[in-house]
Amino acid sequence: MHQRDYGGEGRFEQRARPAVAASKAKLRKFLLRYYPPGVILEYEHDGELMQRSVDLLDLSPETDAERLLDAIFARESMLRPSHREPLRALLAKLQSKLADERHADFELFKVLRAHILPLTNCAFNKNGDAFVTGSYDRTCKVWDTASGEETHTLEGHKNVVYAVAFNNPFGDKVITGSFDKTCKLWDARTGELFYTLRGHETEIVCLGFDPSSTAIATGSMDSSARLWDVETGRETCVLRGHTGEIVSLSFSTSGDMLLTGSFDHDCRLWDARTGACARVLEGHRAEISAARFDFASGAAASGSMDCGVRLWDLGSGRATCVWQDHTDEVLDVCFDAAGRKVGSAGGDGTARVYDVASGALEHTLTGHRGEISKVSFNPRGTRVLTASSDATCKLWDARHGTCVQTLEGHTDEIFSCAFNYQGDKIITGSKDNTCRIWTCE
Repeated sequence: MHQRDYGGEGRFEQRARPAVAASKAKLRKFLLRYYPPGVILEYEHDGELMQRSVDLLDLSPETDAERLLDAIFARESMLRPSHREPLRALLAKLQSKLADERHADFELFKVLRAHILPLTNCAFNKNGDAFVTGSYDRTCKVWDTASGEETHTLEGHKNVVYAVAFNNPFGDKVITGSFDKTCKLWDARTGELFYTLRGHETEIVCLGFDPSSTAIATGSMDSSARLWDVETGRETCVLRGHTGEIVSLSFSTSGDMLLTGSFDHDCRLWDARTGACARVLEGHRAEISAARFDFASGAAASGSMDCGVRLWDLGSGRATCVWQDHTDEVLDVCFDAAGRKVGSAGGDGTARVYDVASGALEHTLTGHRGEISKVSFNPRGTRVLTASSDATCKLWDARHGTCVQTLEGHTDEIFSCAFNYQGDKIITGSKDNTCRIWTCE
């Protein structure tokens, strides 16, 4: 097992824009990001408003803020001495948020019988004030979370709507992927259809927006992924190379890379600008079920039907950790917001939590009476959420590995669960044809 060096408490990364000369850039304001911790520098350069992200992925309540400030000022030439105090105040806010370990139980807020035929998927927008559902009835519906009222029915697909997504963080568009081989792009506010994206030869089973909401990626049973321009609806790239169905895809945080997982046992890393394959991640001995980037996009995790989870260094394409602790198929994997932990869900009815830096198995989460199909961390990284065929979701303490709450009420398998950005809402979707919204104060 290889230990990954994260640079200690001062690790931070800068993204989104290349460094610019201080004389050409004028800092306008700081923006705070809680999950994962970071500060956004909004500045003007040649008359254009730009943003630069300073990611503080190792920030903790114990971090020496003065040393961290020194490191940030050494790297950011546009910062002036007058910026130190406001930046110190922002770091204090972030550390205070991280130090707050209060947790309230989730309570059932709404039960929605969403469609006339079974659900396939559901997803929140960033704030959790709206969500979408897809169904075997060939429709997608947009819902207002607070009222539980349906705001739009998105009709037009000729077969099952299998995959759905908002263009978070904006939340003004929705994409739907269908067994009819098409993806549709919709206005989430009005329900208007913008474009129907045609090109795949068989069912579309996974999709997503890039973080800037300028590109869409779709993955299909035809072994290809495709990239589309949001503004025009035109296909920009066809990503070929997999020899089996593509069942998982995700964009990197900067949006310049795409990760795909396939039934051909491999994951592939693609340049999202050109469509070129940059890496083939080989090693699994059976079909891939899920593949995810970490936030810094320097690593990826994959889960497979070979009962294994792998952690990949994307610079080299090597597996830095190979975990074979599950006794049945691995059905899902995830990172926490800062990329320090990996979670996995298995057909053996357990979930696992691994430490990225040491490669150690930290916790085996036992208690479900059926396979676990979904796993995710809350935005703070303090809770793990699992969904199971036993008709329950469970919340686990990520530090100690203990079950702290069971969300009961569904009468059939739960196939989808997710937190909103603040971590105070959970959505669960079940084969009992209901969605449930859970909230905590």
